[in-house]
Amino acid sequence: SSLLLMSGVVVTVGLCRRLARRRLRSRPHLFAFLVEMFSTFQICACTNELSLLGNVEPKPHTALTLTYGFTVLHGLTLAGSTCNPCGTLQPMWGGGTSLRMGGLKIAAQFVAAVLARVFMHFIWSLEMAEPHFGALSQGCSSPMQTTEVQAFCIELLFSVVFQLAVLRSESVNPKYRVHLIALLITMLVYAGGNLTGAIFNPALAFSLHADCFYDKFLSYSLVYWIAPSLGKFLILYVF
Repeated sequence: SSLLLMSGVVVTVGLCRRLARRRLRSRPHLFAFLVEMFSTFQICACTNELSLLGNVEPKPHTALTLTYGFTVLHGLTLAGSTCNPCGTLQPMWGGGTSLRMGGLKIAAQFVAAVLARVFMHFIWSLEMAEPHFGALSQGCSSPMQTTEVQAFCIELLFSVVFQLAVLRSESVNPKYRVHLIALLITMLVYAGGNLTGAIFNPALAFSLHADCFYDKFLSYSLVYWIAPSLGKFLILYVF
């Protein structure tokens, strides 16, 4: 049921992106906002569902396999979208994207994060699959299983590694590049998923753990918003 749900989200988002591409080409700002929103919604919704499958046996093989598979799927179906506020900073820093367009895309990403969370909570309330039972009663299921300083350093390091890999693989054939990025993300999730969740995406972090941001806004914004953004700026500065 979970796989069918995530597949349905991917198909629906694909249809919405195609419709927007056909109807809104003459309105670039609205087109950019909607495409970025649809794409980020797909990643946030699927990752919310994947977060419930972390305890499916055999552990952690099932969760890591699904992470790799859906990361490849996202890479193949969401070409042209960053779905990450940190990724949007790069063209803004280099002058390739205006401040208005970049801000519009970041706003779309956080709107999608909220919509994905609301949508998935509604689906979970229907309790159509076993992993959905009790999912809404967890509240702040904190992914931070270490000190704030260590969590900050881990998310900063992972962001640097990820963004550096993205930049260095730009010359690789796209059909191989998506597998390299997916493999790297899977490795980072395996290495730090039990400590911080290995998210390094501010919009995704908010979608997954909004309750934790409400309870401990300062510490969570420091770890899951500032650390990945700082990692991106470090990479941009070095390059």
